[in-house]
Amino acid sequence: MFKKFEMELAGRTLRVDVDRVGKQANGAVLMHYGDTTVLSTATASEKPREGIDFFPLSVEYNERLYSVGKIPGGFNKREGKASENAVLTCRVIDRPMRPLFPKDYRNDVTLENLVMSVDQDCSPELTAMLGAAIATSISDIPFDGPTSTTQVGLVNNQFVFNPTAAEKEASDLSLTVASTKEKVIMIEAGANEVPEDQMIEAIYAAHDLNQKVIAFIEEIVAECGKEKHTYESCSIPEELFAAMKEIVTPAEMEEAVFTDEKQVREDNIRGITDKLEEAFADNEEWLDVLSEAIYQYQKKTVRKMIREDHKRPDGRRIDEIRPLAGEIDLIPRVHGSAMFTRGQTQICTITTLAPLAEAQRLDGLDQAETSKRYMHHYNFPSYSVGETRPSRGPGRREIGHGALAEKALLPVLPSEAEFPYAIRTVSETFESNGSTSQASVCASSMSLMAAGVPIKSAVAGISAGLVTGDTDDDYLVLTDIQGLEDFFGDMDFKVAGTHKGITAIQMDIKIHGLTRAIVEEAIRTTKKARTFILDEVMNKTIAEPREEVGEFAPKIIQMQIDPQKIGEVVGQRGKTINEIIERTGAKIDITDEGMVYISGIKKSDMEEAKKMITLIVTDFEAGQVLEGKVISIKDFGAFLEFAPGKEGMVHISKISKERIKHVEDVLTLGEVVKVVCLGKDKMGRISFSIKDVATEETPE
Repeated sequence: MFKKFEMELAGRTLRVDVDRVGKQANGAVLMHYGDTTVLSTATASEKPREGIDFFPLSVEYNERLYSVGKIPGGFNKREGKASENAVLTCRVIDRPMRPLFPKDYRNDVTLENLVMSVDQDCSPELTAMLGAAIATSISDIPFDGPTSTTQVGLVNNQFVFNPTAAEKEASDLSLTVASTKEKVIMIEAGANEVPEDQMIEAIYAAHDLNQKVIAFIEEIVAECGKEKHTYESCSIPEELFAAMKEIVTPAEMEEAVFTDEKQVREDNIRGITDKLEEAFADNEEWLDVLSEAIYQYQKKTVRKMIREDHKRPDGRRIDEIRPLAGEIDLIPRVHGSAMFTRGQTQICTITTLAPLAEAQRLDGLDQAETSKRYMHHYNFPSYSVGETRPSRGPGRREIGHGALAEKALLPVLPSEAEFPYAIRTVSETFESNGSTSQASVCASSMSLMAAGVPIKSAVAGISAGLVTGDTDDDYLVLTDIQGLEDFFGDMDFKVAGTHKGITAIQMDIKIHGLTRAIVEEAIRTTKKARTFILDEVMNKTIAEPREEVGEFAPKIIQMQIDPQKIGEVVGQRGKTINEIIERTGAKIDITDEGMVYISGIKKSDMEEAKKMITLIVTDFEAGQVLEGKVISIKDFGAFLEFAPGKEGMVHISKISKERIKHVEDVLTLGEVVKVVCLGKDKMGRISFSIKDVATEETPE
């Protein structure tokens, strides 16, 4: 018989079923939040993986379209590779949990989350985050949990917890906070320029709610939790550290790592590695763990010098930003380009504009969102860090960095009505030594302005780091961390925003959480740095968006038509609209509400297409003068085309003021003539006259 646990969470019932399914996993729970159902499991290998110096944790979030009553699109009616949303959810589950496993644990651990049913008012992502934490907590896998996660929205300036679909739509904030029993361990946010103080308040409102969920999880663990298994420790022998310090003194290690040139530092460490390998050539046991031991030696050296002596590897002050530079228009013929450089981190972002029809279509579990008009993609080639490896497409890190920059810039983009374009920005990493994701925010903001996208405000991003001591009060927050400080430090706290407020946050840490004092200092430190970047670099490179899109970007004309006339513009099987496109070369998109978007490179072609559509949807009235092309000649008159699919007739008696016997005596096929509308005949058809057009009239 399975065990069932329930609690009320943000006005809905959270139910956890233990020992109902997945009993062969180390830990498994069937999660129910409202009608959202997720199976979360935690499984570990019996023995450590050999030959590795890291904890092999794998997190999966498997979306099944049956959960929202859909069959996958395309030829293969089966779910394919993970969606972008699934990848981002895996990352947000991973980040708060990874630090809570033992640092010397080398057994493979997999956290699987299977989405089986989705209630749009109860987030499956949140349900999976809670499920992964509970499954691991009740398992026999060593884990210093539990953790809890809460989502926060801001509707009418009021916080809402685990918001419904309607509340998310109206919210100015999308915040996810994970906590342990004592501290905040993960923050992820997108916001419409939310002030720093309000963001801090939201974070700790979520932290307080997390404590109630953690108490609920502890009840489940107390009743169903397994005893944690012992494991083979992979810690480095103290004797090895002592022997290393005899050969390479702390002063020598400090000299090797404290340089602002990444390549020089790597060469120095390579020399130290060769020296130690030669010294320990006869000790295979030590050689097997020497790489990890050198890493630990570097880490202790860097952390000691930063925390105790306030000395950074490149000689900067604790709150000093590396040298900055901005540049626009470095790539010809693209719609917009900009490059942002911060120390040895360099990003170039290219902006591409297209008609709204090229917006990305989404086929996921969120039924409220079927497409997105702004796309940010981030690329991280191996040459940017001086390495060589084959390119296999974007990994989870690249997708995550792209999504973070996209989230940071979304709040300042113009609406579709203001700027009817699909927009894609691509950030190419030229060089990397710390926080390329935030450099891509800066480069993308300038690139959008250079492309003529009327963004509301420039957005900058910066990252803060952390080095902690033995107590909560013993810490140092660093501004603009480089790769080494990220690698050996305890935190990468990324914040993007405008002068007005925050637009995105992402926090990665390697310790068991942050105190409120650290969170507040990190947010205020990044505010100061962000303001400096905006004022001293970005605004001096390009202060405001260009008034028009570039020469090579498509131009777009908008016009509104009666929705009931859409069928006339489109024509049978698209015949009419395709003919307009073929004649003018313009691209035409029409919404169900009758909004028409005409795009092209040449304005004259777009105006011609607009003229044709106007003629098609116009109800001709008596006295209206226009031009038509003769497309058919009959004994009784001629048929004229005024626009694709829009025709009218001129009776033989209305062709000339002189009496004529044959229409062909006056008109020829293909001839363009002026006509005046006479109104409707007895059968309701519109008729025209050539002879009644005054010579001074000009066609409308």
